[in-house]
Amino acid sequence: MPRPTATQLVYGSATVFLSTLAMLLLSQTQTGIGVAVIALAGLGLGLLVAMTVPMPGTSRVVRRGGSVPAGGPAAPRAVPTAAAPRPRPHGGAGIGERTR
Repeated sequence: MPRPTATQLVYGSATVFLSTLAMLLLSQTQTGIGVAVIALAGLGLGLLVAMTVPMPGTSRVVRRGGSVPAGGPAAPRAVPTAAAPRPRPHGGAGIGERTR
């Protein structure tokens, strides 16, 4: 498991503090069990937030249908613009052309 980055630690800590404070103020609990439950909920939220902050250097793009080749993503394919003129099937001269 990689070490958490500074951003993950800051977001997780801020979430723990603010969510615990908000839940304590909104619930107006005075029992030890209530405070413990709220503290555990705040820690859980902080852990969730810290783990969902993206790691540096990782892409958020989800690729479906296989893995990326070793050389990286495939180069874009050329889009054909117009069809090349086909040779005439009879091989004869066109209108206004002379044959030798």
